[in-house]
Amino acid sequence: MKTRQLGQNGPQVSALALGCMGMSEFYGSRDDGESLATLDLALEKGLNFWDTADIYGPHNNEKLLATALKGRRDQVFLASKFGIVRDANDAKKRGVNGRPEYVKSAIEGSLKRLGTEHLDLYYQHRMDPDVPVEETVGAMADLVKEGKVRFLGLSEVDAQTLARAHKEHPISAVQSEYSLWTRDPEKSVLASCQQLGVAFVAYSPLGRGFLSGAIRSIDDFEADDFRRFNPRFQGENFQRNLALVDAVNDLAKDKGVTPSQLALAWLLAKAEHVIPLFGTKKRRYLLDNIQALDVSLSPQELAAIDEVFPASAVAGSRYSAEVMKLLPQ
Repeated sequence: MKTRQLGQNGPQVSALALGCMGMSEFYGSRDDGESLATLDLALEKGLNFWDTADIYGPHNNEKLLATALKGRRDQVFLASKFGIVRDANDAKKRGVNGRPEYVKSAIEGSLKRLGTEHLDLYYQHRMDPDVPVEETVGAMADLVKEGKVRFLGLSEVDAQTLARAHKEHPISAVQSEYSLWTRDPEKSVLASCQQLGVAFVAYSPLGRGFLSGAIRSIDDFEADDFRRFNPRFQGENFQRNLALVDAVNDLAKDKGVTPSQLALAWLLAKAEHVIPLFGTKKRRYLLDNIQALDVSLSPQELAAIDEVFPASAVAGSRYSAEVMKLLPQ
């Protein structure tokens, strides 16, 4: 397994990270047996950077990982997140909480569910507009002193907030959506991470599966799959985005790789501090995606990809209007 460094002073981790969210929620039905087999295979292949969050399930994903971690916790670089709060009466409603007292209660819940005494990486999942980031990161820094967390991260943060947080305590990773169809980090935060020595963990590197080329219709999703309601998968947006994906598919075919491998290789070629975080709950997709590490793209090939899928070409916003309010504006 090829590796990349997590931040300026962090450890070497697998150059691809495994997102576990879909094993428990959001992307259709669960199959814990297949998910656990996928986690077993990930370790067998050296894919040791695993990502979860307390909101996934909620809580069920951390519990699932606890089963996979038994007897081999030291083989995994384990990341979880706090800060998104789901409404007890309506799970679709979201809030954020970055208060120091919440940080310290959230970590206890995650450690218990995961069956571990520490997390390798702990992210603030979304910024709380009512709490200065210095206060939240200060509480997270206390967790480092207590040995409950090794490294700190932020998710979906702008460059200015990252700089403020980094002064309070070194930030080792920033996690944000980044792929061929989500290029927002290129505006500033990607460069800021490089300047500060912070790893950039790119989630949804396959455009929530769309860049794989396997999704041809909204009916390809199960009834409870959240993509049925995502703006980029609706009506005309879907058709416009499908045309972009088809163009990428043609380039992948010419190179003799799968579309997923091409999309991941594109990200890996962006910079050494970029670590794509792909999600899957099936072994066959895990094996396909890992092979992206063996795909090299020339400057001409990278230019060809950008030509058929320019930064501004995608149709539709990343999330619903309500969820977009939680993101940097």
